[in-house]
Amino acid sequence: MPDLSSRDPNWWRQAVVYQVYPRSFADADGDGLGDLKGITQRLTHLAALGVDALWLSPFYPSELADGGYDVADYRDVDPRLGTLDDFDAMVAEAHRLGLKVMVDIVPNHTSHQHVWFQEALHGGPGSAARERYVFRDGKGAKGELPPTDWQSVFGGSAWRRVPDGQWYLHLFTPEQPDLNWDHEEVRADFRTTLRFWSDRGVDGFRVDVAHALAKDLSEPLRDLGEPELSAEDALPHFAPGTHPFYDRDEVHEIYRDWRKILDAYVPPRMAVAEAWVPGARRARYARPDELGQAFNFEYLQAGWDADELKQVIVDSLATARAAGASATWVLSNHDVVRHASRLMLPPGTDAGAWLLSGGTSPTVDETAGLRRARAATLLMLALPGSSYVYQGEELGLPEVAELPVEVLQDPVWEQTGHTSKGRDGCRVPLPWTTSGPSYGFGAGAAWLPQPARFASYAVEAQDGVEGSTLELYRRALRLRRKLLSGEELSWAEDTPPGVLGFARGDGWRCVANLSGTAVPLPPGEVLLSSAPLDDGRIGPDTTVWLA
Repeated sequence: MPDLSSRDPNWWRQAVVYQVYPRSFADADGDGLGDLKGITQRLTHLAALGVDALWLSPFYPSELADGGYDVADYRDVDPRLGTLDDFDAMVAEAHRLGLKVMVDIVPNHTSHQHVWFQEALHGGPGSAARERYVFRDGKGAKGELPPTDWQSVFGGSAWRRVPDGQWYLHLFTPEQPDLNWDHEEVRADFRTTLRFWSDRGVDGFRVDVAHALAKDLSEPLRDLGEPELSAEDALPHFAPGTHPFYDRDEVHEIYRDWRKILDAYVPPRMAVAEAWVPGARRARYARPDELGQAFNFEYLQAGWDADELKQVIVDSLATARAAGASATWVLSNHDVVRHASRLMLPPGTDAGAWLLSGGTSPTVDETAGLRRARAATLLMLALPGSSYVYQGEELGLPEVAELPVEVLQDPVWEQTGHTSKGRDGCRVPLPWTTSGPSYGFGAGAAWLPQPARFASYAVEAQDGVEGSTLELYRRALRLRRKLLSGEELSWAEDTPPGVLGFARGDGWRCVANLSGTAVPLPPGEVLLSSAPLDDGRIGPDTTVWLA
């Protein structure tokens, strides 16, 4: 099977990448959990949509302590999701359809079920096996206190004590012990993993928590000073590159090493960093001799405000340019409230509190939310760089905020003492048909319950329907592919308040009305509009593409 990405080794610079959360995409065997065969059967949907690549969230053996990001074996497939043969068949079919394949790699931590961690537990204090992880004696008269005040991203101490009295570091759940990247065996094993998947035809990698691998493990370990702070809140308290475990300068040595491996393939394998760091620091991860691209979370976090969004776009393009990379844009993913709901929350709304209310405080007008989401999508797709689309946003899916607490799977619910519902609301399985026990997701019920209103969002309900969100995405992606040329834009200076307007190098223009009132339509041929135009005017929450 030829590697279709060899036609353009820089395919990723302005690609549209579709994120697949495997357990929620399609269930081929009817057990309620999405699987690789289900993905393969639905790849024609992605090809018809017009995306360039699919990125798979983890499909590795895992007990799902953190939705698959607790990896027990980096070079195998969870048997509930399929086999390596199923993976190979999926890649072959994707390439046949002209789609590239990216996979998640999770290098900061393993599962506690990983053979290395089991060896560390049995090896005891001082054993060679413990050197692959971060084990330390505790503080206090009998070592009963954690070694430092470091906090887990999911709440509580980042240290867990084992029966022999030592503690191990877990920046995420206790089931995800952090690796020691000072250890050569850890580095060598991930080199093997990169080659393993690249040899199987994988075109690229999304690097989870890319900014946390390098840690200052010199003794004594340093406290952050304020235990109540999350690690990210503590970042500004340290000079750039000197935080004990986030965004340390030494991490870039790891990615320069990886780039040599990725560049040894024809075409070179691409990579994108998930690095929650400020823009100037993020550019370092995206340098050509490192990963080449990094996620831009400022755009995802920006409110529905023209001035704020313009500044984020300007800064993001400058950051990417400084790195020699292309910009990235994302509105939704497996970790955040879906943007069809999030963009309708009043400024300053605590999204966690909104989820705890079941989506009732405040209530969200789903019709208005869909209109805004469609406008946001056309704006994003017009920007230079890569757009990352999360599964189901092409259907306009809202967040399922009303999930009853007894069905929640996200460890955040338990780790925060039931004060945060977590991320399950954006992970509810997709609706493919308007009927059936799981709306075509599988033969039986899905692992998370889908609300009845999902029937109206199903692929079957929107396929071929003029004006549907699915058809809007299809038209936009077809047009985008024809219109793309360079990676520059020029801002229009005469736009009304609350309106963003810019032109791409080939005369393609985008006008997005984020205000509450209709504005005149500029001259030019209307190529596409996120909502019907009103007698030559662009209504509120509407984006138009013009030639």
